[in-house]
Amino acid sequence: MSTFSSLNAATTALWAQRRALDVTGQNIANVNTEGYSRQRVDLQAIGGSAVPAFYSTSPGIGAGVSADDVQRIRDAFLEGRGHTEHANGARLLVEAEALEQVQTAFREPGDTGIQSLLTEMWDGWEDVANQPDTDAARAQVIQRMETLVGGIQFSNASLEAQWDQTRDNLNVLVKDVNAAAETVAELNKAIRVATQAGLPANDLSDKRDVLIMKLADQVGATVRPGQYGTLDVVVGGMALVSGSSASRLAVAGPTDPDLITATDKPRIVTESGGYPVAASGTGGGQLSALNTIIPGYRKQLDDLANKLAGTLNTQQALGWDRYGNQGTPLLSGTTAATLSVVVTDPKAIAASSVGTVPPAAPEPSLDGGNADVMSQLRQDPLGTDADYRKMIVELGVQAAVAIRNQDIQAVISTQVDAARESVAGVNLDEEMTNMLSFQHAYSAASRMITAIDQTLDTLINRTGLVGR
Repeated sequence: MSTFSSLNAATTALWAQRRALDVTGQNIANVNTEGYSRQRVDLQAIGGSAVPAFYSTSPGIGAGVSADDVQRIRDAFLEGRGHTEHANGARLLVEAEALEQVQTAFREPGDTGIQSLLTEMWDGWEDVANQPDTDAARAQVIQRMETLVGGIQFSNASLEAQWDQTRDNLNVLVKDVNAAAETVAELNKAIRVATQAGLPANDLSDKRDVLIMKLADQVGATVRPGQYGTLDVVVGGMALVSGSSASRLAVAGPTDPDLITATDKPRIVTESGGYPVAASGTGGGQLSALNTIIPGYRKQLDDLANKLAGTLNTQQALGWDRYGNQGTPLLSGTTAATLSVVVTDPKAIAASSVGTVPPAAPEPSLDGGNADVMSQLRQDPLGTDADYRKMIVELGVQAAVAIRNQDIQAVISTQVDAARESVAGVNLDEEMTNMLSFQHAYSAASRMITAIDQTLDTLINRTGLVGR
């Protein structure tokens, strides 16, 4: 190895350490940049010649250091785990929020809740039983039935509005997903071109990873590696992004909750072909709310309204009103939306358990027996009140479980994110250590050049005499 080759080795050392310092500075500058992955210079020794020659041999010392490659520090396994956990967390969060809104629709516990309105109505029937000879108590029970019906209809309208809002949110989400997928496809194209040309693409990869994590939150996207640094994005087994081309998603199914059937429900499909996509994440949670949570409680509310109408009308038919006639229906409708009070005349309330008082001139009975039986229906273990209380308890339990699961998932996601950050994030202490190491290495390389220069000066200017 000649003296001048030593100068070349020292020169490569200077260049490599300077580049390492540049990369360290880049890491420190982006310590707070979202999605930035720390970078590291890949230092490789330049070995000696391994090819034999006729008139020369290599000492095998080497020719310095190469620093051509700058690696982006990422753990593919942790990134995949992050996509899965973020998708699960987003889905559970939406489901928990949907259940909380359902609870708000029923306003329980509270003075305006359906349970309170039921209690006031039964109390009204008890007042009629105590005062069957006055129209005031009968008018009051009609008003309380109207208030109860209004409360049931308000809860139904709140659930319907929640369904409509969730449906609109799903449409906006899918549009956002399509835009993000197109951007990922463009970044894939740029990364492939840069990789083929031997140019750095680390910053482009960081931007792409941020978008992919967003897609994981939205629809549960996962990735699979492609050629030349590209990534294919998969949602529910369907390729959303393949290389530099992106597919588009759409929302199919009814836009009215009353039109949902077992075979036609809101769903996410491919825009081309209409193939169903099993989405997770926020989209999966919204579909769960649209197809299961909200329709399920609307169905129970409809059953409650139908049972209430049947119960009151059946008992009303067993009594007699102040005209001496058998009771006519109090309520009409079989669903929460169609439920209404049809009796308006206080005298038409069938409070009596007998029709007339004999013997000679029959007169309407005012015993109030049927009203008393009506007021006791609140205690029926299979009645409307029992069914409603059971539904509210189940709703509370389901909401509590959903919130607990979401809290557990949030802890898991936080742990996974911490593990990802420990690999890809910038640690200022580590970067400062690296900076000092590269700085000392640069100084040593500089000192080596000075030593070689002094050696050459001695050999050239101080060895032997010339011109004698």
